[in-house]
Amino acid sequence: MAIAKLDVVALDCPEPRKLADFYAALLGGALVDDEAENGWVVLSTPGGRLAFQESPGYRPPVWPSTEHGQQLHLDLTVEDLDRAEKEVLALGATALDTEDRSRSWRVYADPVGHPFCLCAG
Repeated sequence: MAIAKLDVVALDCPEPRKLADFYAALLGGALVDDEAENGWVVLSTPGGRLAFQESPGYRPPVWPSTEHGQQLHLDLTVEDLDRAEKEVLALGATALDTEDRSRSWRVYADPVGHPFCLCAG
């Protein structure tokens, strides 16, 4: 029997509402708790909930460095990697590791540096 149930994954960032808007465009869903003035925004998506927490002095993870580590990353399933890549780059993502087109996944960073992978579904 489980001790707990996962409620939300929270990401530190400098501007919660801006990062929530990026992930809303990427994943769909709606803001269910928008307290950006208090440093906290929650996005409910078809796959679960993400929260964005203001972190003064935020420093993005360095990928693939192990010196500071990536802390966490999200794997996101897509139907068409090439189309999804164009769309996430247009939203403000940065390509981190996309050169090997034979793989079934590619690595990007969101606008504040959190790494995430687009994975062929």
